[in-house]
This record gives sequence, C-alpha cells and structure tokens, in this order.
Amino acid sequence: MSLPTNHSQADNMSEFERLLESSEFMYTPPRRGEIRSAVILQIDPREIIVDMGAKQDGIVPSQDIERLDPEVRNSLRVGAEVPVYVLNPRDQDENLIVSINMGLQQYDWEKARQLLQSEEVVEVSVTGHNRGGILVRWNRLEGFIPSSHLVSVNMSNERRDVWGELQGRQLGVKVIEVDQDRRRLIFSEREAQKEWRAHQKARLLAELKEGDKVKGTVTGLRDFGAFVNLGGADGLIHVSELAWHRVDHPRDVLKVGDEIDVYVLNLDRESNRIALSRKRLLSDPWEDTDKRYHEGQLVEGTVTNVVDFGAFIALDDGLEGLLHLSEMGDGSLKEPYSYVKKGDRLSLRISHLEPEKRRVGFTQRWGTDAAAEGEAAAGVSAEAPAAVQDEAPAGEASDETSLS
Repeated sequence: MSLPTNHSQADNMSEFERLLESSEFMYTPPRRGEIRSAVILQIDPREIIVDMGAKQDGIVPSQDIERLDPEVRNSLRVGAEVPVYVLNPRDQDENLIVSINMGLQQYDWEKARQLLQSEEVVEVSVTGHNRGGILVRWNRLEGFIPSSHLVSVNMSNERRDVWGELQGRQLGVKVIEVDQDRRRLIFSEREAQKEWRAHQKARLLAELKEGDKVKGTVTGLRDFGAFVNLGGADGLIHVSELAWHRVDHPRDVLKVGDEIDVYVLNLDRESNRIALSRKRLLSDPWEDTDKRYHEGQLVEGTVTNVVDFGAFIALDDGLEGLLHLSEMGDGSLKEPYSYVKKGDRLSLRISHLEPEKRRVGFTQRWGTDAAAEGEAAAGVSAEAPAAVQDEAPAGEASDETSLS
C-alpha cells in the first residue's frame, strides 16, 4: 500500500517544482525602458498605483499624470489595464517608477509601424511648420510632413494667412517612415492622395453607369483631350468628344477650372478608366439641318483649322465644313495660310449641303450684290446661278469634310 503513497508524493513534488519555476525562476525584474501591461490598483490626486506582476507595485508620478491627454486621464478607472513604461526600476526611495503616458506612446509607435506596412490612410492635425515642411500630431506622437509630400499648400508661399488657415487643419496622410529610436515619424499627404483617388475611382466605377450625366471640373488639358474630376477621380474627354466641330486642342473650348456637364461614354473597370463626352450633351448641329440651312445662304463662321487645300469653318451651332482654296477670295489664291488663320471670323455662303452625309461646303465667290445679300439675311432661299455652279471645282466634294 506504500506504492501509491510514494506516487502521490512524487506528483506533489512535480507540481511544487512547476510552481517554483513559474513564479520564481521565470520571474524577470522590470528593466528601464521596458513596456509592460499593468492593472490600476489605486488612483490618488498625486499618483496612480499599478500592479505590473512584479514583486512591488509601480507608481505613476503626478508629472506623468499631468502630461496625459485630459480625455485619457478622465477615463482611467481602478481595474483598468494600461500599458506602462519603466522609467526607473528603483529610485532613491526604492520605488518602481513607471509612466502611463510613455506606455501609451509606445502603443502608438507600434500602431505606426503597422500602418507603415498596411499603407492605411489616417488623419493628422497640423500643429506648426518650419522651412522643411509642417509639424503634425497623430494620437500622442509628433510627426512631420516634408514639403515635397504636401498637397494642401505650396511651401514656397510664405504668406502668413496661408499658415494661419492651415493651423489645426486635419489632413489625410500615409506613414512613410518610422524610427522610434530617433523619434522620427514621417507622413505623406501626396501618397495618401493617390490612395484616396484610387478608392474614389473604384467607388465611382461601381456607382456610375454608361449613359449617366454628371458634373465635373476640368483639371488638365492635353493634346489628346481634357481631364475632368468627377468628385475625387478623373475621367477623360477625348479631343474628338469635346464638340461636334473639329477641335484642334482642348484649350480652344475649355480651360482648367471650368465646371461642365459630361456624359459617361464608357467604363473600363479592369483598367479603372472613365471615358467621357461633352458633345453628346450638346445639340447635334446636323439635326434638321435641311430646315435651318440652304445652299446660297449667307452665314458667319470661325476658322477651326487651316490646311493646304483650304480652311475648315465651324458655324456658331457647331456645323463644320470646308472652304476650299478655290472658293477663297476671287479663287486665284495659291495657298490659304496668308489669307486666313485659325480663329478668324468669316462671312461666306453655303455652296453645297448634304445633311445625309453630314457634309457642307462654303464659298466666298457667290454673287454678292445687295439683293442677294438681303435675301440671304432674310432667310429667303436663293438658287445658285448656273454659271457659278459650273465654276465649282470638280474636286470639291472629295475635299469636304465628313464629320461624325
């Protein structure tokens, strides 16, 4: 019967050894600079007592309590768990001095490192500036945005009112550098803008439908078209979709900052591209053209392009056609460039009109007597004299433009 008793003694000894190992031999005393989790035991006006799992309780001095954000300080309760930073494992009075404020800062440093990896966009508050950029606060940490990573303000502008407007402003940023040893926390507004725009474009692509009419602001002009911001993301109006008439460059019809209505032409969700049109919301000048115009009618138009064989003319409603070189002036011109230039306003007559083919030709050689002009101005149909019809160049029809 002694055998079971021996087994029981052996089991009790093993349990005792495990307790010794866990409580004594595995115990590590607090070290200066260490972060530990602690439970608040007592809150007094001059200090806070915390249990750190050490052989003695930690003391949070009054100076540290005063540095806490008022909202955090008022939220502290007995039994609450807080991170603490070991300031002094043993002061002259043998006390273990710790800091909740620096413990919370350590939490923020850890969060900042996570944000550096996740590239998540966060908000910071502007607290000041220097020649290199602006100073910001994020949670309990001071950070910095270099001027090269700013979007909200031009750092070359030193006007005081600019900085006054920026002070206290909230900015969306991304963490681009974390160095706790040097206390460097660097943010970028520019990188956050890229991220934000990508999210906005994804949102717009999910919400928009082809055929929608939306309002936007012109943000850029290029040879191939105009970029329009639709509320955080840009779409492109190709130069061919700016107007019904020929547009040589977008600046001829738009300028940066213009607010315009646009038509959603195409959505490419794979490449995140939004194709827009302006002309689809403008009246098609070729609708009912045969009711508004007739051959021989006197009209005014603007030169939109000059080519070797003549000039393209757009009427005020967008109807565009060709004034052939042989129909300029008295018909003896050798080249058009010395006679007309882009932007010129010309008085001319419609020499040829084919609405079904969307083609119109102009001339300056039609009869110009006062009666003919009066009839044209009054909208009276005037038939072209046979002699003038015979003089029309054979190649005119092939040179006239066909617009779609």
